[in-house]
Amino acid sequence: MKTQIQSEKIKGDFIHMVFFWLKNPENQNDRQAFEKALKKFIATNAQVVSSHIGRPAATERPVIDNTYTYSLVVTFLDIETHDIYQTDPTHLLFIEETKSLWKKVSIYDSKMNQDLS
Repeated sequence: MKTQIQSEKIKGDFIHMVFFWLKNPENQNDRQAFEKALKKFIATNAQVVSSHIGRPAATERPVIDNTYTYSLVVTFLDIETHDIYQTDPTHLLFIEETKSLWKKVSIYDSKMNQDLS
């Protein structure tokens, strides 16, 4: 008999999903530099409520885009906190330290819709 797991709501009403395509994804030095900067950034940023750093999963279906190198999903209490994050020195430093490694970045933002919760 399978045990049903109760799903938990994500902490934070604002979700910021960032997908990075590195210029040289096979270059281990570039990957290590990016990962180090990303981990430092998330560990020191005061606005982030929760985070997930990932790589593409081995899910191959026509509707899935798994061409990115890294994903970052962070949550914030609200859009105002997200707006503060955008100019936070830790965020700006991360961009400065890693922008030379990217060829593309795509961002998707989502806010909690109370009617759907």
